[in-house]
Amino acid sequence: MHALSSLALIWTAVFLATIAAKWSRLTPVLWFLFFGAVMVNTGLLPVHADPFIVGFSELGIIVIMFAIGFEEDTGNFMDSIKKSWGIAFFGGVAPFAAAYFVADYFWQDVNISLMCGLTMTATAVSLTMVSLRSEGLSNSPAATRIMTSAVLDDIASLALVAILVPIASGASEVSAAGIAIITGKSVLFFLIISVLGVWIFPHKPKGWIQKIPLLGKFGIRNLLKFGHGQHATLTVLLLAVLIGLLAHEFGFHPAVGAFMAGLILKQEYFHFEGETKAHKNTARIIDNVAFSWLGPVFFVHLGSQILFDAEIFMAVIPNVIAMTLALFVAQIASASIAARYTGGMQWAGAMMIGFGMLGRAELAFVVMDIAYVQNKIIPIEAFYTLMITAFWLNVAVPVTIGLWKPRYQRELGAQVTKSVN
Repeated sequence: MHALSSLALIWTAVFLATIAAKWSRLTPVLWFLFFGAVMVNTGLLPVHADPFIVGFSELGIIVIMFAIGFEEDTGNFMDSIKKSWGIAFFGGVAPFAAAYFVADYFWQDVNISLMCGLTMTATAVSLTMVSLRSEGLSNSPAATRIMTSAVLDDIASLALVAILVPIASGASEVSAAGIAIITGKSVLFFLIISVLGVWIFPHKPKGWIQKIPLLGKFGIRNLLKFGHGQHATLTVLLLAVLIGLLAHEFGFHPAVGAFMAGLILKQEYFHFEGETKAHKNTARIIDNVAFSWLGPVFFVHLGSQILFDAEIFMAVIPNVIAMTLALFVAQIASASIAARYTGGMQWAGAMMIGFGMLGRAELAFVVMDIAYVQNKIIPIEAFYTLMITAFWLNVAVPVTIGLWKPRYQRELGAQVTKSVN
């Protein structure tokens, strides 16, 4: 019953956060984080969440990322990769360097600095995409570039985690073989996703797939139309979880796999005899699950990771200020300049990308757990610095996106007018 009580409190917080968001005109994500932090520090939620709540929140982020991928056009995403390499590279290197040098200034330890830099490298894409969605910008060019860049950053960050954590903990040294294995696993995962999307899922498979029994005659559409489309939601959610598990086996966060699952599911797969609304109905159900009652649990749980300890909080205030300001400037400057000069974005869109890449969540907290809880590489002061910095960067995402939205929309409107003329 303890887990159910926590879930009831979290859903209450979600409901209150939705009301507060409507009243304040801020994205609900900000209020989810706020209520999570308040409840854990007032004793309403336990410091160590029940495994059921942890699993529930993990499922929430998987469904959120699947829903975002499900809404995205596959062609737009693939085209965006060519234009997002600079954003991913410079938008990852700059925050790593900023966090590394701030940590080096305060603790003068290479291993601590490496872990701090690694923690602050990957963007919290789910937080950004939910924030953009709440502002009606989830299908904008900036959203696609952010999503693409964040996925590329996550791939690089996961590779660095596998390489640097054993080194910092003293468990191993760098080896060419280890780096090659990590690179190979990343390439293999995306090759599998490509095979699914290009050859196996289509209703009329191409090339050598036609010679494989069953696969040569049936595509994903045959599964989706089972029961006249009544089980389409179950089918696609199962697919999201399965590919999420596959991503986990390759060393990625399951949410990355879920996003890719949504991305390779095309609207045309839902068009079959006697059914014209299967895609719309499935999208509506998934949207409700992801952004109304399951997905928000992840963000409330994320906010509950901020524990108030007055003595430590006071001691790390200078660290937090320095780290937050350094990352705020480095992330926005690097991502926006890269978007402008390597991605061909106009300045309003480029700045939106910079704001959208401020967040730090899933992978950052995974690295913190590895570095502090599992391996004791960083001291408690560094842990609190990173936790609080991540919190303020997450707060900055919906705030800056909301404030910058009018200018970005004016730029989009001007581009549409120019293209029409």
